[in-house]
Amino acid sequence: MLRGGLAALLALAALTGCSSRPAIPVSDDQTLVMEATVLAAGINAEKPVLNNAEIQPSASSTLYNERGETVTVNYRFFWYDARGLEMHPLEAPRRITIPAHSSVTLYGSANYLGARKVRLYLYL
Repeated sequence: MLRGGLAALLALAALTGCSSRPAIPVSDDQTLVMEATVLAAGINAEKPVLNNAEIQPSASSTLYNERGETVTVNYRFFWYDARGLEMHPLEAPRRITIPAHSSVTLYGSANYLGARKVRLYLYL
């Protein structure tokens, strides 16, 4: 009896896990990802701002170079649908050079009508 009850409980637990919808949460606090080398190079960045007012969603983020030398940064915008699933194909990585003691604004636009969230990834 105990063995049968345990088996039923395990089966119920397995079925409960299967009923959840697939989603990868992209919280508002995780919209900017910077490698440690970017911070070490003196680059600070604002979280990307998503603009869904147009037909094609877009995002922007400002990067600040606090050092006395030019820094080249690689970046990529990742786009997610309303359920938090990454949208493919991915944008190609891009590169920008930030002059010493100045700032630049990055712009990206989604090629997907269903894009609802964005994440910016910065690396050297």
